Amino acid sequence: MNRFFNYGIGVVLLAFVLEGCGLSSDKGQLVGTPNRKPWFHQQPYGTVYVPTGTFHMGQSDEDIVYALTSRPKQVSIQAFFMDDTEITNDEYRQFVYWVRDSIARTTLGLVITNNNGTSRVDWKEKIEWGQADVRTALSDLYYSEEDRLGDPYQIDKRKLEYAWTWIDLHEAAKHKYLKKDQDPGTDTKRSSFIRREQEQIYPDTLVFIRDFTYSYNEPLTETYFFHPSYDDYPVVGVTWDKAKAFCAWRTNYLNQYLTSVGEPTVNPYRLPTEAEWEYAARGGRDFNKFPWGTPYLRNAKGCFLANFKPLRGNYIEDGGYYPVRTTAYFPNDYGLYCMAGNVSEWTSSGFDESIFALIDDMNSNYHYNAADSEPESLKRKVIKGGSWKDVGYYLENGVRAHEFQDSAKSYVGFRCVMTYMGRSINDRP
Repeated sequence: MNRFFNYGIGVVLLAFVLEGCGLSSDKGQLVGTPNRKPWFHQQPYGTVYVPTGTFHMGQSDEDIVYALTSRPKQVSIQAFFMDDTEITNDEYRQFVYWVRDSIARTTLGLVITNNNGTSRVDWKEKIEWGQADVRTALSDLYYSEEDRLGDPYQIDKRKLEYAWTWIDLHEAAKHKYLKKDQDPGTDTKRSSFIRREQEQIYPDTLVFIRDFTYSYNEPLTETYFFHPSYDDYPVVGVTWDKAKAFCAWRTNYLNQYLTSVGEPTVNPYRLPTEAEWEYAARGGRDFNKFPWGTPYLRNAKGCFLANFKPLRGNYIEDGGYYPVRTTAYFPNDYGLYCMAGNVSEWTSSGFDESIFALIDDMNSNYHYNAADSEPESLKRKVIKGGSWKDVGYYLENGVRAHEFQDSAKSYVGFRCVMTYMGRSINDRP
């Protein structure tokens, strides 16, 4: 009897403790964790929503060079957000200025120490760039005396570097974490998959001269990136590595804000895969040759529909000459501008002639991070869409070309995507 009585008191006391902790409000049922607010993925500014779907990837017309590098394949793609235009000079300049100001603030000691001992840049403090003591403190940021041309306080663009970290999930997926009772000497630590990168981020403004011999393109070299006249033109002279750094910065910039207002972080910005890019370019139309849906480069009035190299080199016949405004031509059915012509665009996908026989049919992608020491053939990245200096063939949705990840060109830009965090194909913003 006493044993029963004591046991009963223990049950009563336990129930009281659980109720006092708020754990009995679910009445012992499996209802999930408490205080989880409903959340929906807001559409990022300047992007369009590309829904989940299936399409036939690869060339839907002639293969004039008989390359056989993009054989048709049915592929399904998860929904994502995509920039409605190529990244513009002005948008990329925001990145450049942020890096410049971050370096300057760190040099001046304008940082905030967090409770955990880490530090971060203090963006509330204003930098008085014109003050003598500030200029002295930032002397390492400026060109040295022998490199100066005019303004003695001009920022040395080579000093503008962005550093970031990321985890190589592809490498991590190849390993298994060992159990606690296994030999720690054989354990694969998480740090083994953390990558640290640092990249000079200023565009290569000399590409307009370097890409063309016996040609006078100096005016664009001197003004294209920074002059207000070209603010809404696509940024060029950006390598694949620089574009990747931009995506990392844009992700951190957004997620830091979301964290500051108590909101969950979102998927990272990144370059689109080749499959995502082609799917978005088709605008929901299967087997269409060009993003506008017809097999022709002109509309019914005889006007060219993109900025490329028409006829026998009459560059201005289509209304453009060099790159033009990112919204200069009508968008496709998804609302994406210049998915053909203007500038070719980087994708995240590696280029391999035979990859179509190997890639999966779900979110297809060939992913490879080539180190600087590896062969050049492994550094090829797929570019899509054709550019202002290409003939019409390269404007086709299914045509693929490549550039090397460490090369900058006057005809290659990029745009970003973000995977949509939806719960079904009908759950969209």
